[in-house]
This record gives sequence, structure tokens and C-alpha cells, in this order.
Amino acid sequence: MRRLAVIFTAALAASLPAQAQYPNKPIRIVVPFAAGGTSDILARAIGPRITEAWSQPVLVENRAGANGNVGADFVAKSAPDGTTLLLSDVGALSINPSVYANMPFDPAKDFSPIVMVSYSPHVLAVHPSVPVSNVKELIAYAKANPGKMNFANSGTGGAPHLAGVEFAARTGVQWTYIPYKGGSAAVTDVIAGNANVLFNGMLATYPSVKAGRLKGLAVSSAQRVPSAPELPTVAETLPGFETGSYQGVLAAAGTPREIVAKLNAELTRILNTAEMKEFLAKQGTEVRAGTPEALGNFIASEKARWAKVVKEAGIKAD
Repeated sequence: MRRLAVIFTAALAASLPAQAQYPNKPIRIVVPFAAGGTSDILARAIGPRITEAWSQPVLVENRAGANGNVGADFVAKSAPDGTTLLLSDVGALSINPSVYANMPFDPAKDFSPIVMVSYSPHVLAVHPSVPVSNVKELIAYAKANPGKMNFANSGTGGAPHLAGVEFAARTGVQWTYIPYKGGSAAVTDVIAGNANVLFNGMLATYPSVKAGRLKGLAVSSAQRVPSAPELPTVAETLPGFETGSYQGVLAAAGTPREIVAKLNAELTRILNTAEMKEFLAKQGTEVRAGTPEALGNFIASEKARWAKVVKEAGIKAD
């Protein structure tokens, strides 16, 4: 009788849906940009906390290329079991369909949104040798030197690139856009003096401003950031100007609702811990955790918002 009971229990466990046992193997977080950028920093902060909660190893894997499309496509085509996740700038994910002629996936259809992670404004910064100290002086200097300033961006059509495009359109400045494979590479080249100016996510950029390697001029949020009170907003000079790095977690479309709900609940818990909030706040980033539906709606609205900007600017990826 005992033997039959053991056999029955094993059979019942085998018949339970995978989501009831989730997670039953290591979890991979794919960052579709190079190491050192905002998405990478967040993934490496969140990963150990998932391991602590669920006793499963978490591997952060950088799959850079095509402004996040390479890594995103990998996740979109992965098994929808919740063990391969995408942590990305969801603004860039929303913009890419307007920039790339042949997208390998549809960001609105090929993913199961999990949770918005955070928002951080872009920092408008220049190399220390650029003779300006605020937004008005930058505009005047760029107009006096049309086409001579190089604008470093994390990838053609990405949110930092379009922040530069919107800034230029509203002020009439002209600068040459230089695309890089991720925000960390763009920051590095401005620090080295190979480019002059950039907008880039605060989490990955502000440490270099504090260290004096970059000269920070402003932030792109609607209000000033408490952790960087010395930086005014771009909107103080250009009313209504607001851009930033919106980070989110997604899985492949078809991921069971129970797994999506479990991931959302755990990631929301992690993000709302005092430790994580303090870590992010010190670097000018705020937690924006919400429902999967809210993230899905955000992606759809951003896609519509930036399609107009991309079309008017004639931006296309090479």
C-alpha cells in the first residue's frame, strides 16, 4: 500500500502544471545592452535578491546589438516558462519598430509584460572641456558652432538619441550623432573627449558627473532630483521637456498567467524594499513597480508617442 501511495504521489506531481512548481530551474535575465548600462546595473542588483527568495541561481546575460533588438528577440523566441526574462529600457523597445524596417518581433505582441522596474531621467552632460555651464549656454555654444559638436548616443533610435533629437528640434542646434553599442560606451567616449555631449540614463551617468569626469548640465525629469539638487531640469529652459530611462521586465508571450503573477509579486516586493529604494534613490532613480497590464499599456503608448518624432526626424537604423 505504501509503495502504491508513493507511486501515486509521484504521478500526481508529474501531472501538475509547470507553473505550480515554478521556479524549478535557474533563471536567466537577458540584458540587451552592454555591461555597465542602466539595465545591466538593475539586473545585477535584482538577481541576487531573487536567488535569496527562491533559492535558484540567477544568471545575467548581456546580448547587445541593434539597440536592444538582438537580446529582446532572443527572449521573445525563448520557452514561455518564466525562466528567461528580459530586463530592458522599455522605451527603446517601444521606439524600435519605428526605426528598424525589418523587426524580428512585435514588442506589443511577442512578450508577456511582467513589471515596470524604474524610471530615471536622462542626464544632459558634456565633456569638461566644453565651455558651458548650463542649458542656455549649451544652446548658444552649439548654435555658434553648427555641426561641430558630436552627440554620443547609446544606439540609433534609442531614447537617449531621441532626447537629443527633440532637444535639437526645439532649440535649432545642429550636432552630429554618433551611435554606440550601449550607454556605457557612449559615456566612456564622452569622458575620453571623443564626443562632446550626450543624454543618458542617470543611473549609468551620474556617478561620472559626481566624480568630475563629466560636466552635468541638467536632468530630463519634470522635477529636480533630490539626490542631485545641483542639476536643474531641462524643462526650466524648455518647458514641457521630459524624457528618461524606463526599465521593465518581460518574458516570452504565452508565459502562464500564474508565473507572470508570481514574478510580478516577487519583483514588486524586491523593488519596494527599503534597501533597494535607497540604492536607486541615491543615484536619481525611482521605483515604478506596477501591474503587468500597466507595463503593457506603457509600451503601447510610448510606441505611438515616438513614432511621430521618428517620422518627422527621418531616423532610420543603418
